Amino acid sequence: MHRTMINFWLDVTLLFLFLAGLWTSFVLRFVFPPGTLATDWRLWGWTYDHWADCQFVLISIFALAVLIHVMLHWTWVCGVMTRQLLRKKDGKRRIWGDGIRTLYGVGLLVVLFNILGVAFAAAMLMVKGPS
Repeated sequence: MHRTMINFWLDVTLLFLFLAGLWTSFVLRFVFPPGTLATDWRLWGWTYDHWADCQFVLISIFALAVLIHVMLHWTWVCGVMTRQLLRKKDGKRRIWGDGIRTLYGVGLLVVLFNILGVAFAAAMLMVKGPS
């Protein structure tokens, strides 16, 4: 299969996952009452918790598909980042090798995942149960 068709089907999959996740979010937000009050409520045989699990799975698959999308466009991402964002002080372009561009791209991903991890750890440490 040509790279163009792979990108096309990946984009179609991303669109489907996004719309399915959005629809599931609307169901949870507007069809059901808040989670604590939704005991014994059902939509098509699924409880609030089933729909929340479905939403989590859809978002996880969506995140994996986005990661694959970025991997397929990695050269472009690194090129834009190093050519546009990391210019010399006089505004001229720098000449970057593929290795340096990849290091900057991987560094950016490491920073983003660390921010996500710190935010998750903070939530885990600060959550309070019923008293």
